[in-house]
Amino acid sequence: MVSRVLVPMDGSEMSERALEYALEVYPDAEVTVLHVVGEPSPLWAEATSLALADDLEAAAEEHAQSVFDRAREIADAADGNAQFDTDVQLGHPVRAILDRADDYGTVVIGSHGGDLVDFLYIGNVARKIVNRSPVPVVVVR
Repeated sequence: MVSRVLVPMDGSEMSERALEYALEVYPDAEVTVLHVVGEPSPLWAEATSLALADDLEAAAEEHAQSVFDRAREIADAADGNAQFDTDVQLGHPVRAILDRADDYGTVVIGSHGGDLVDFLYIGNVARKIVNRSPVPVVVVR
């Protein structure tokens, strides 16, 4: 029986479906919603704004808040008693997810993000997690 589940969420519909799945299939497990904020780089538009922040960790927490708010809405709709923890990591999504995966019984991840860029990027992330995870991975579509 899985007692701890890691659900990486990026704000996409597929990541929301992953959380819904995790809450339904593992109702008694400790669920952690992980949001990874990319390190500032010219290639990552959303993370570039973080480079201007005085407190990078506080800016990352603020950035993740909308994802966590949506996760709470999903948990409330699934079951009023659903509980989960949240975690924000800075860095590359694959590395951040894999660094945490060992502490969980499974990872439940969305298959890809919403648009073509997300599909190419996040789909690539899901594939790498499946190939490299030290624990079982459930990919939700």
